[in-house]
Amino acid sequence: MLDYNQPIDRARPEAPQQKSEAGFSVLELVSLLWRRKIAIAAAALLGATLAVTVGKSVTPRYTATAQLYVDPRELQLVDRELTPRAQDVSGMAMVVESQARLITSNSVLLQVIQQAGLDKDPEFGGGGDVRSLMSSLLGLIGLQPRAPSAAETKEVQLAALDALNRHITVRKTEKSFIVDIEVWSTDPAKAAMLANTLTSAYLAESRNSQASAARRATNDLSGRLKELRERLRSAETALATYKAQNNFVGTQDALISDQQLSASNQRLSAARAATMDAQARLDQIEASRRTAADAGANSEALQSPTIANLRAQYADARKKYAEQAGELGPRHPALRQTEKQVEDLKRTINEEIDRFAQSTKNDLTRARDYEASLNRALEAQKRQSVQLSQAAVRLRELEREADASRDVYQSFLKRSRETEEQETLNTSAARVIGEATVPQRRSFPPAMSLFAMIGFIFGALAASSWFVAAELLFAGAPTPARRERTPAPQAPRVPETTRTSEIARPQQASRTPEVAQALPELAAPSLQPSMVERPLIEKPLIARLQEADVIHTLGAILATGGGVDLTRLGWPTLRPGFPLTTLLNAWRDMRAAVARRAGGKAMPVIALVGASETTGRSVTALNFALAAARDGARVLVIDADHQARSLSNKVNRPGKSEPSALGWLSIGSKAAREIKTVNGISVLPAAEGDAGKATEAIRKAISQARAAGGYDLVILDGPAMPLPAGGRKLLDDADALVAVLPTSLDINDSLEEILNTLGRAERKLVGVVLDELAPATQARQRGRQYA
Repeated sequence: MLDYNQPIDRARPEAPQQKSEAGFSVLELVSLLWRRKIAIAAAALLGATLAVTVGKSVTPRYTATAQLYVDPRELQLVDRELTPRAQDVSGMAMVVESQARLITSNSVLLQVIQQAGLDKDPEFGGGGDVRSLMSSLLGLIGLQPRAPSAAETKEVQLAALDALNRHITVRKTEKSFIVDIEVWSTDPAKAAMLANTLTSAYLAESRNSQASAARRATNDLSGRLKELRERLRSAETALATYKAQNNFVGTQDALISDQQLSASNQRLSAARAATMDAQARLDQIEASRRTAADAGANSEALQSPTIANLRAQYADARKKYAEQAGELGPRHPALRQTEKQVEDLKRTINEEIDRFAQSTKNDLTRARDYEASLNRALEAQKRQSVQLSQAAVRLRELEREADASRDVYQSFLKRSRETEEQETLNTSAARVIGEATVPQRRSFPPAMSLFAMIGFIFGALAASSWFVAAELLFAGAPTPARRERTPAPQAPRVPETTRTSEIARPQQASRTPEVAQALPELAAPSLQPSMVERPLIEKPLIARLQEADVIHTLGAILATGGGVDLTRLGWPTLRPGFPLTTLLNAWRDMRAAVARRAGGKAMPVIALVGASETTGRSVTALNFALAAARDGARVLVIDADHQARSLSNKVNRPGKSEPSALGWLSIGSKAAREIKTVNGISVLPAAEGDAGKATEAIRKAISQARAAGGYDLVILDGPAMPLPAGGRKLLDDADALVAVLPTSLDINDSLEEILNTLGRAERKLVGVVLDELAPATQARQRGRQYA
């Protein structure tokens, strides 16, 4: 068992004391300076006096500051501006920088020189007083002074321009549109006047430049209007002439020829329908006449009142004939007369039907003739339409030319009027937000007290350096009093590390529930041999995962359709509703230790390692993640055991009913893509391939997750022991390690095996979890209580 009374801190050797050889010891140097204290103090006072004298002799400078607000978003006075405006932040910053550079441009500074008369100011290179004195002396003797030439005037202006440039400092405030204009001068009133004059000259120059640009644009546009007007007139004249020559006459929507063609087509369709109707009526009459049926059984005969009257008479005659045939003999005259009357009526009806047939034939002939005439007229109109279509190609070309000329002319005319009005508008948003005032204090030189302090310090240092150099150069070799005895070097002490492990191997038969409730005594196992450069190893925290902390579920029966639920995988998981258990508090302390070890990282990485079988380690990793998620952390669990894949097989078990929400994070194929669960935990299954590729994929996924910032904690389930080369790289990248020790095995042997395998990575061990959960077979034999 681990015994915390035996610390596992590595002893560090004491750093060997090194002493540099020097000509003076500290005590001798202090003694030398103390003996010369009066001379050093006198030199310091002399330096202070000289510094104050120099400061008094320096010409003072006074700095006045004016503030400008330079907004790159100019005023929207018209619908369209002459130049495009900067919209993004970088573009606006460039505009402000350009305007700040414009303040010190030659055009602005020359206006300031002219307005303030700096070309006659001696401070800025002018000879105003000397020229005035010479003019007065020459006037006394009756002579006129010689007017300066243009070259001399230009030279004086350039000298004043150069001097004024040195007197001006323009500063732009960070992340703002404020520009500070500082102007210094030997006269405070002149400094304020120059600063205000400079701001006024800049604003005037900005307005003049805008007006000048608008004026140039107006002149250019106006010069093109006459040519564009003539071009439009020529295009419209050519279009009208071509229409008249090719008979393009019509309304605003379509040509008359097109309208006539459409009307003729409609009339032809109606004539064809009438012809087909007459043909159908004639066919029906002929068919009824050819058959033995009643010839008057058609719509025309039934609608005729004459035939209706004849049919009524025919019916009466037939009725009368039937009555007489029953009373009289076949040769009776009355019967013969009635029979003749029936035949006459029948013949009359047939004759009337024949007239209907002839009338229908006449209608059919007339309809056919009308259709033929319409066909001929339509063909003529088609030929005319084809001719017009060929001519319309040139017509459309002329129309496009006229429309283009009209659009360009209207655009130029409108823009010319806008720029003409824009000459008188000031769209600049720059304004003075702080006029320069007369400074009350000088900006240079600083206060005399600072001069005195600097002179005092330099005088003292100069005197001290002189005395030390004189002592070294002229005093000869160092005296025995200044020599120090160098002690003989001692051999460094090497700390001895003893293995103090009290191993008490618990018997398997004595592991009863009562004994499991008692805290096991843990003895510190022997670690690697101590190294001189190794730092201290903190004592790991201990947590016990017991049956009382978890519940067992049947994942296949209790599976839901709302997504992957980590508490329904069939593994024992934490009981809900117990936030203050000993296990949860111990795990909180481990996470706090990990946060300290991570050194402020936004997403620390914890690796859970075990010495033997992997299912217990994976169950512990799952519950560790559930505990962190219960405290509000966003957790990413990565299955780093690509061989056993216990957690991946549980989450991606085949045939599960609930759909998996796949996230963006992946370590290879779609099967190894991040799975978002309903517990607030994302699971990244194990990657396919060998150990090296799987390790590199996991390291890349951790880097991507840390860069995206979507998680607060990363938990690695593995790697498995013994560590391959890739697993050792994962442990090197991890911020902390937690060892999972099953109580079914010897705890000390398991921990000794883990520490020996970790090597230098054992310094990252922050906690030990004692897995006291019973195996699955024993758990099923216990009371079957499932949540």
